[in-house]
Amino acid sequence: MIIGAHVSAAGGIANAIDRGAAIGAEAVQIFGSSTRSWRFKPLSDDDAADFRQRNAAAGLAPPFLHAIYLINLGNANPDNVAKSVTSLVNYMHLADQIGAGGVIFHPGSHGGAGYDGVFRQVVDSITLVLEQTPEGPLLCLENMAGMGQHIGAKFSELGDVLKAVASPRLGICLDTQHAFAAGYDLTNPDGVAGMIDEFDRDIGLDRLAAVHANDSKRPCGSGVDRHDNIGEGLIGEQGFANIMSHPAFASVPFFLEVPGFGEKPNGPDQPNVDILKAIRAQVAG
Repeated sequence: MIIGAHVSAAGGIANAIDRGAAIGAEAVQIFGSSTRSWRFKPLSDDDAADFRQRNAAAGLAPPFLHAIYLINLGNANPDNVAKSVTSLVNYMHLADQIGAGGVIFHPGSHGGAGYDGVFRQVVDSITLVLEQTPEGPLLCLENMAGMGQHIGAKFSELGDVLKAVASPRLGICLDTQHAFAAGYDLTNPDGVAGMIDEFDRDIGLDRLAAVHANDSKRPCGSGVDRHDNIGEGLIGEQGFANIMSHPAFASVPFFLEVPGFGEKPNGPDQPNVDILKAIRAQVAG
């Protein structure tokens, strides 16, 4: 089990390697561009090679990319859907350049049209992305917390998309906080086992590509997306012990997306990484 973290790529994408290594991360997740803009600057071959070399030299596992927050494959505006597809295509090419395991993205919102109303649009958009990108990196849908009109808070919704696209290049990133907010009680072993059973039934455990390891500021079933530091939230350290001891997660990379400790938190930090590593050692016996 790899313990990684989302880190900044400011000042050059390869700088993320140093930031990850500095907090003890065993893999990094990064953005490849501004999260709030459609603009994308292609990476040069030299910079891509530098990233690969520094990642290998640091002994880190393959990185993952997180897509920008503007992505919404359920949008009613065709221009915005087209921009979402183009952005995912750009990110998939970047993932191939740097040797990333995949690109993780939020499916978006149906905007009141209902899941069934946007289902075919979502499937066709994902198919288009895969048709325009190289084999290798996975395109990973992330489960959502259920706030508003999210697509994918239910595993059955994600499973239906995977079945319709019918590509082995499509995977799932499981966010622990989103799952907790969507009603999956991860504070006890039975709750974790029940979630995994449902995931396997509706999606298939072979599609689980990564985990976003986040505690929750809001209670189970709240539908609210609010991450907390490991052990400070309502999932708690015992909840993460329940999660990390389940065999379904034995070989899946975990990426922290937590606020960080201290008076001026700045995202995932060494204390959060150390807590997950300690839990990993604990459940390994």
